[in-house]
Amino acid sequence: MRAVVVTQPGGPEVLSLAERPDPVAGEHELRIRVAAAGLNGADLSQRRGFYPAPAGAPDWPGLEVSGTVDAVGPGVDGWSVGDRVCALLPGGGYAELVTVDAGLALPVPESVDLVEAAGLPEVAATVWSNVFRLGRLVAGETLLVHGGSSGIGSMAIQLGRAFGADVIATAGSADKAAFCRELGAHAAVDYRSQDFVEAALAFTDGRGVDVVLDIVGGSYIARDLEALAVGGRILSIAVREREPASVDMGLLMRKRASIHGTTLRARPLAERTAVIAGVRAAVWPLLAEGRVRPVIDSVFPLEDAAAAHRRMESSAHRGKILLRVG
Repeated sequence: MRAVVVTQPGGPEVLSLAERPDPVAGEHELRIRVAAAGLNGADLSQRRGFYPAPAGAPDWPGLEVSGTVDAVGPGVDGWSVGDRVCALLPGGGYAELVTVDAGLALPVPESVDLVEAAGLPEVAATVWSNVFRLGRLVAGETLLVHGGSSGIGSMAIQLGRAFGADVIATAGSADKAAFCRELGAHAAVDYRSQDFVEAALAFTDGRGVDVVLDIVGGSYIARDLEALAVGGRILSIAVREREPASVDMGLLMRKRASIHGTTLRARPLAERTAVIAGVRAAVWPLLAEGRVRPVIDSVFPLEDAAAAHRRMESSAHRGKILLRVG
């Protein structure tokens, strides 16, 4: 099979097509003939040499795919060859074939385009496990989403709105802020010209927000805390600012607030399958009803993976970037 491999740590130019052996479906696994793979920030970090694949995973990037079931391993129930599927992976999605534990796979509703479905598993799992499970967001609360026009941000806006929360999003331009409002955000802030803390406090009449989904880290954490309501929760899921965060512990205690740092890829298999089960139960009905949808920026051929990475690094995208494989 063909796969996009990282020849050495570096820029997008180090991505190269190569032949790799076809994987074989093992115990409790599906083999998927890939239609498309989704790009994620972790792929860029892995390409640069900062985020190696976990033990046992292929050493090329790709944390989510869509496609059709190509083979069913021993001990798997509920799946058949030919089923439309998308899946969360520990790695290896930039390829024509992947194997994955059946517990990390999700059926693709007939109403959803099979290629576009590649943009769903990682964002749905990330938002559900952080905002709703760890962050305990409920109807009537306020959610602040940083990077609202990103893949994760676009899903967080949609799910927050679907579950009855008020949603504020930040974005890097007036056009992207407008895009966030089109997705359902009640308010959107161009962080280059507006202060998101002031905007969040104004939107909530000074009360503050209940949950923050932060993909920046660094100096944003202290500002998140300023924007937070008493009892609020900050979920830090990525770090774009390399400087360490500095937190006023007195303010943290006075607000009886909490800061959680999480990743998804490195969790034990049992935890990841539990997240996917939660997504299937809580998010997938909304997808089937059309209340939540994949938000796709662009689709590149597998052989143009370097161009796809450049698109993502430009920060010009809105929603998910995909690699078409099949």
